[in-house]
Order: sequence, then structure tokens, then C-alpha cells
Amino acid sequence: MKIEDRFLNYVKFDTQSDENSTSTPSTMKQKKLAAYLVNELHEMGIKNAVMNEFGEVYARLEANCPGMDRIGFIAHMDTSPDASGADIHPRIVHDYDGADIWLNESVVLSPKEYDNLLNHLHEDLIVTDGTTLLGADDKAGIAIIMNFVETLLSHPNMLHGDIGIAFTCDEEVGRGAENFDFDTFGCDYAYTVDGGDIHVIAYENFNAYEAIVNIQGKSIHPGSAKGKMINAALVGIEFNQCLNPLETPQTTSGYEGFHHLVDFHGQCEQAVLTYILRDHDESKLMKKIEDFKIVEEYLNKKYGYEMIHIDFVEQYKNMRSYIEKDMRCVEKAQRALNQCSLDYYTEAIRGGTDGAVLTYQGLNCPNLGTGGENFHGKYEYVSIQNMEKMVEVLLNIVSE
Repeated sequence: MKIEDRFLNYVKFDTQSDENSTSTPSTMKQKKLAAYLVNELHEMGIKNAVMNEFGEVYARLEANCPGMDRIGFIAHMDTSPDASGADIHPRIVHDYDGADIWLNESVVLSPKEYDNLLNHLHEDLIVTDGTTLLGADDKAGIAIIMNFVETLLSHPNMLHGDIGIAFTCDEEVGRGAENFDFDTFGCDYAYTVDGGDIHVIAYENFNAYEAIVNIQGKSIHPGSAKGKMINAALVGIEFNQCLNPLETPQTTSGYEGFHHLVDFHGQCEQAVLTYILRDHDESKLMKKIEDFKIVEEYLNKKYGYEMIHIDFVEQYKNMRSYIEKDMRCVEKAQRALNQCSLDYYTEAIRGGTDGAVLTYQGLNCPNLGTGGENFHGKYEYVSIQNMEKMVEVLLNIVSE
């Protein structure tokens, strides 16, 4: 099947995850795509493909050459809660010429604003209709892996070791690896096929914490509040104003870390602020945590009681320190890209992936690109030629 046809089939499924859900997966509709993929793998001849109770899909191709590395490939089925993933109406822009692309009568995808478009001149681009996201993150990864599997099955003389396939749920809400079945997957190392630029091999990411700031105010009737009321919501604003304004996402790039207020709700009596804290350097991240504690101590002292309590929750670690102990997965990807006449470079991810969590848990798992760009919104697009090229890259990775 052509990779664009496969991709267009997958984006018909609304698989948006829900960060507020406590179910697993966070939305049951993800299981519809999972069941479809299992059936598709069965039709290809992979009879061991299964969906488990958590909605995850696992499949395995047995080695036809003993002694080769056991290599896995992973993509996630959910799409971001940031934009609608329902009723997606994509279209193909053939032989892109560098001009503005009108997604609809009022929304334009322009290289003046998104200069990454100019990296895809004369390629065929799949775009949105300007009302939803596209779902290339990460249905492009799924399509690449499925075409890779189909190619291997149709060329039985291509030598490879055991190959593990996994399609996970809830990556977009930070839960993609929490139920990962290492025993079923059974690989020496793996790759998440979940990035953008196909030249990038990413094996470095943020260290990550969540900070939950709980504020207990004193609610008094406004008519008799003088000298008595302490408005927790206003103290929450004050807390945020005490933090370094130059350490936010909109003021940082590259290796610079940040704190980011992701949720704030409250009333006079009580308020809760939720932050994410990120830094590639673990010692700098600990300094950010210490800064939060300093503000906590200052405001508690100012108001004369323990009104603020902060809970810090570790979310994931930088995978670089683990992968550097065994660089086989990175070196193999480098050679595979070169065999496809692609230059490669490494890039620190300003975020996290399933691969970061899996690496921390003992399965080295760098990230590879898909050819998608501008993820999580209506300006998202993917290059068909880049997806096709990544199928070649995966074939080169397993055939060494």
C-alpha cells in the first residue's frame, strides 16, 4: 500500500487523548485504531499481533539471521489534546512550489511564518483543512513502521534479527510508557519514530519535574475583611510574579531550561498552581526547584503561617546519560541515514518522549523523524517523500 494511503486511513480515527482522564487508555476511542492495526498486521501475515488490556499493540517479526541485534520500533496512536482530532479532512499539495498554501478561505500556511516549508520544495505535502490538527504526530510514525513491516514481509531474502513493534496510547499526556510490556517487546534497544526532521537522531531531552503549588487562604466576608482576608488566588499571582520571568518557554531556546505555568485555578479560600520544570542539566533543574522553595518560604514568612505547600513530582530524566553507555542504537541510525544519502545531526529535544522513559527503565530508545512539521495544530503537515525515505532508513537499521 502507498504510504500516503495508509496514513490517510489512520487519520480518519479520532484518537485524541485526555489529560484529565484517569482511565487507561485515557480515551477508549484509541482502542479503535489499535484494533484496526492488529487486524491489518494479521492480514499482512503477522499472526502474533495483539492488543492488550491497556490498548497497546505488540507484534513481532522472527529473525531470519541468527545473532543479529533484536531491534524495536515504537509509535503512539493518540493525538494531542491541544487541538481537535475529529473529522480531519486532509488534502495533498503536489510538488510544493514554495508559495502560500491556503488551508481554507481564511487560514494560510505560509513559508513567511513557517520557513520549514522551504525544506520541502517539490515534495508532496499532506496538509489540514485549517480547522483541526493533522495527526502526523504520530500516525506518520505508524504508517512508516507499517510500510517497513510490509516491505520486509514481501522481501524474505532481506536478513534481519528479531524485530519488535509497539503502538502505544497516551504519549501526548505523558503516559505512553507507563504500562509498556518489556517482556512481550523483547528487544535489545529500540527507536521511537516520533520526531519531525528526518535528519535528526534525538537522544537527549529535558529532565522533568512537575510542581504543584497549593495555597490555603483565609476567606472572610468582604464587608468585614480588612486586616483578616488573605485571598489565595491573589497570592498565587504573587507567587508567579516572584519567579524569574526570563526562565519561561517564550524566553528560552536550545539548552535553556524553563518553568511553565500550565494550570491555575482558585478562589479566595484556596488556589492551586501547576507548573512543569524542565532543564537538560540536572543541577540547573535542582536550582529551579530550590527557587520555588525560596518563594514558598518567603511568602509563608510574609503572611505569617504555612499557607503554601509545594509538591514536586519527578516525571522523566534526560536519556543521554544512559544511551552514552551503549551507543549502538545511535551509531546504527547514523549509518542507516548515510546509506540513504541523508546527512544526520543530533538535537536536544525540548520536551520528552516515550523513549526517554523507556531508556530510564533500561531500554535505550532514541527518537527518529517522520517528516512531519508544526505538530499539535492546524498548521501541521507531513511530507510523503520523507515518510517513504524513513521506511528505507528503518530497513537499513535492521539489515546491518
